Amino acid sequence: MAYVVNGIQCQPIVEKCDGCERVKAVDNEKYCGSYPVPEKKWAHGVCNFATHVKAEKDTGGKVKINPLKASKRAARGR
Repeated sequence: MAYVVNGIQCQPIVEKCDGCERVKAVDNEKYCGSYPVPEKKWAHGVCNFATHVKAEKDTGGKVKINPLKASKRAARGR
């Protein structure tokens, strides 16, 4: 049996969703409270609704600095 909210049919969560605060249990089945098709959210990496996964910063690349702000800082002596 499918879980329907406001006319939208929700699919059960995938294994990667376990531990998320948005998971709701209905009739011995777990569903996402934010998105009806959780499998699609995990298709391209980490789900943006996932509360149990921390986002990682890419610190390996160079940090972009606005050239206008950089020139103003240099003029002030910073």
